Amino acid sequence: MTDRRGVVAKRAEDLMPGVPYVRGWNRARQSASALADQLVLLGLDSDFPGLVADVNVVGDGLVQLGTVRPEAAELLATLIAAGLRAELHGTTAETPATARREAPAA
Repeated sequence: MTDRRGVVAKRAEDLMPGVPYVRGWNRARQSASALADQLVLLGLDSDFPGLVADVNVVGDGLVQLGTVRPEAAELLATLIAAGLRAELHGTTAETPATARREAPAA
């Protein structure tokens, strides 16, 4: 697994001695759990059933979203954009119910 900038190494399948896999995986687990909590609040937990913590070959934690429907990815992008707009303008973001209702239909 490598992003277009080459930042993320491929996921660890064979573990090597001396690499702090547990530390990276634990951080990923905490982050995946925090994201899962927010998805539950938004009613999106069933849209991300493949959300899991993982680790790459150098011990960096990874959070995998899994395979999602295009509508779920679009809704997540809409919610992130709304949060960024709210942060930039010092206002509160739209409510999750409003965001979900206004998301484009498939």
